Amino acid sequence: MPHSTNGADSRRARNIAFVILGALIVVATYLYLVIGRPTEIADTSTSHASLIAIGGYVVGAVFLAVGSIHRLPTTTVALIPVAIALNIVVGQIVSVIGLPVYLDSIGTVLVAALAGPAAGVVTGILTNVIWGLTLSPIALPFAVVQVVIGIFAGTAARWGMFRRFYTAPLAGLVTGVVAAMVSAPIAAFVFGGATGGGTGAIVGAFQAMGQSLLGATTLQGLLSDPVDKAITFTVVALLLIALPARFLQRFPFAREHRVFGRTGPKATQTALAREG
Repeated sequence: MPHSTNGADSRRARNIAFVILGALIVVATYLYLVIGRPTEIADTSTSHASLIAIGGYVVGAVFLAVGSIHRLPTTTVALIPVAIALNIVVGQIVSVIGLPVYLDSIGTVLVAALAGPAAGVVTGILTNVIWGLTLSPIALPFAVVQVVIGIFAGTAARWGMFRRFYTAPLAGLVTGVVAAMVSAPIAAFVFGGATGGGTGAIVGAFQAMGQSLLGATTLQGLLSDPVDKAITFTVVALLLIALPARFLQRFPFAREHRVFGRTGPKATQTALAREG
């Protein structure tokens, strides 16, 4: 029995160390982008700065995944690629259309709500790394924003914010404010405020009013991000409400924290009976 306990404690300590190391690597990569201001990253995904960003975010994501994978069921692992594709496809369409929002984190929020913050973080980082390598180098430095979204979405799910569609937007608004503060330095120092889509025009408008570049990107973020995340969280809440009870049983995190708003085994059994 003591050997079993010691082994469990050792594995727990190792997993915590992996998560902390992964988080430190992601933060260090973010600081490199903000302080180093490598503008060449906007032109190609194979520049020196791009490779550092890719390496930092991928290695950080790997450590985060290794530290948390023991808590992720097979269903979650299978859902992550689907969520990544959803993020990229919707985000790319919105960017091409030129809307002043992003909608590139629906998959991240969905995975975080179903499987917890760690799964959301891994989904978000891999989304922006793959997106940056394939379609849009601009997406790469913003992987850290997906980390923020994954953490906040998973925490909101744990607190029951997705049980009703009208409480989810509140969590989205808070997430958007934090995401705006994190992304503004990247938009200003790495891309000079020109990140494409419909947000560049807003940055230009604020600059025309006399704002500095950082001030303009911050105000643009505070205008666009809360709206974007409120929409995203609401969409995910509606998806969760529509999901069948059988789907709930596949995600221990969602079941444990009653993310779907169902109140215990009896309610779940009733819902399952109704589904046939």
